[in-house]
Amino acid sequence: MAAERALEAERNAIIAAVSPVVDGLVATFGPMCEVVLHDYRQPERSVVAVAGSVTGRSVGGAMSEIGMRIVARGDEAGDDLNYVTRTRSGKLVKSSTLVLRDSTGVVFGAVCVNLDVTAVNDAHALLGALAGVGAPSVEVPVTTFGNDIDSVVDAILDAHQLRQNRSWAGLDREQRLELFRGLDERGVFAVRRAIEQVAARLGISRASAYSYLSQARAASDATAAGATPQGQLPTSDGGHP
Repeated sequence: MAAERALEAERNAIIAAVSPVVDGLVATFGPMCEVVLHDYRQPERSVVAVAGSVTGRSVGGAMSEIGMRIVARGDEAGDDLNYVTRTRSGKLVKSSTLVLRDSTGVVFGAVCVNLDVTAVNDAHALLGALAGVGAPSVEVPVTTFGNDIDSVVDAILDAHQLRQNRSWAGLDREQRLELFRGLDERGVFAVRRAIEQVAARLGISRASAYSYLSQARAASDATAAGATPQGQLPTSDGGHP
């Protein structure tokens, strides 16, 4: 207990030490920059400091899909540098996520630097067009940044449904298993109440959602071990297909 309290105090001290850096970075890079400090010990309100307004975050806001993936990776998570994503409002954002660890190597937070490069990208496209050089079209993934964790989970479910182009009832057993495996790998179920939210969106019982999640994890563990997973998926969801 004493050791855990000491680690919690250490993590709190790291958060406190990093907080002033948030304003300093934005002051240096200007209005197109946003820096967000996350404490993943409280994922539903992980934003503890923010400067800039690229993604519209505020203190007390939830982590994004990117944060969920870090939580899902646990202590194996590493820094993710210079990746490009697009907000749901259409902004093109270049980002870097730097994980925070305590002295034992446990990942408990992150500093995220977001640069709005929409204008730069538009200028690049214009100059390329004037020079007669066509830039290759690259599809940039859309990421949901929201202060409400429910909206982030909903966006992940919506994206999956769009890819599958069918409802839960139209998925076969393997596709249902793959859905829960994918949500788990993206850290959705690290969020409190996420299993209830997913069950409600899919129109199944909470017990069925837990069953699918358990079997998805068992199948993943068996695959990792080189074995064939045992057992079958449930054939019904308490009257809700």
